[in-house]
Amino acid sequence: MRPATKTAAAVTTLLGVGAAAIAAGRYASDAALRAPSGRPLPGDPRLTVHDTSPGRVTLTRSLASLRPGTYGIEGPGVHAVIGPVLDRVPHTADTVVRRLERVEHGALEPGDRVRLTPELHTGTPRTALGVDYRDIEIPGELGDLPAWFVPGPRATWVIALHGLGTTRRHPLNLVPFLARRQIPVLCLAYRGDEGAPPPPDGLGHLGDSEWRDVDAALRHAVREGAEHVVLHGWGTGAAMALHAAADSGVRDVIRGLVLDSPVLDWEATLRNLAAARRVPGPLLPLAVRAAQGRTGLHGDRLQAAADPAGLRVPTLVFHGPDDTIAPWEPSLELAARRPELVTLHTVRGAPHASMWNADPVRYEEALRRFLTPLI
Repeated sequence: MRPATKTAAAVTTLLGVGAAAIAAGRYASDAALRAPSGRPLPGDPRLTVHDTSPGRVTLTRSLASLRPGTYGIEGPGVHAVIGPVLDRVPHTADTVVRRLERVEHGALEPGDRVRLTPELHTGTPRTALGVDYRDIEIPGELGDLPAWFVPGPRATWVIALHGLGTTRRHPLNLVPFLARRQIPVLCLAYRGDEGAPPPPDGLGHLGDSEWRDVDAALRHAVREGAEHVVLHGWGTGAAMALHAAADSGVRDVIRGLVLDSPVLDWEATLRNLAAARRVPGPLLPLAVRAAQGRTGLHGDRLQAAADPAGLRVPTLVFHGPDDTIAPWEPSLELAARRPELVTLHTVRGAPHASMWNADPVRYEEALRRFLTPLI
């Protein structure tokens, strides 16, 4: 083969490899960044409903179905709420019996395939909880953002920011607790959520751009008379809260942060999401590079927002070692470096963004102690 021909062949091969790598990277990053709002997070298995009876449901035995606490279970046309494992009833080697709290909609039948979700409720604050609220729209960077506003007489508001795999229905778990304390609550739907503007590139940015919708919500709260705001975020919602606390033009109104399962290392979270969706290991570095190239994600911006030295307000962190999406080691470091501002409430046995579900009583007591001096 002539030298020119060899060179052309080598270049063609390299171009082919490069194109394949780009395509693989896009595929791998899509697995993590194109998850629609409310789509279940990867990693948890589907469970089969084996039997139901008054106050009980029998599910496939697995690590997921044995988790402590209270969860929603959902499948095609059905959403129900289950409580703890019932110890004083017979279990087979392949099943587990849990308390069936209620069926929110549909009918739970043997043979149904369901997944656990941290979202307990399916309606609005009024239909799900009997709590008065207003539907509002907040002017945002990309268009109007729908939100539920639960009024209260206090001058300190809580703005609740759901994360990956959930919707603004997730914070409804805490609305009764906050309403009893007369705290106004704003449950925000942000870019990419149902009813909210789509992101221009069709991708989630793990809070890196979504935080600007939090800025819009903060400005709305100030216009409506809020003197102070506590941002309560789950997962990427926690990352959004940190970005807002660092960069919002009205950040001085923020009096405290509550970070549940916070995404503090976007590269690790991206790899974990892609891996959980069965992206082969060799493609995971390509997923990170492709995501950065497609979205402009930069770890330094999140690192700056989550820099312990930059924190200015009291911060309560709920996190635990069983979170396979957002590693909890950065939360440990955050708490260790700013113990005068950061309180870490460790929750074991809970998956990502399910710290309340694992033990609602302890969660709400920690939250009560944190919020009392701030409101």
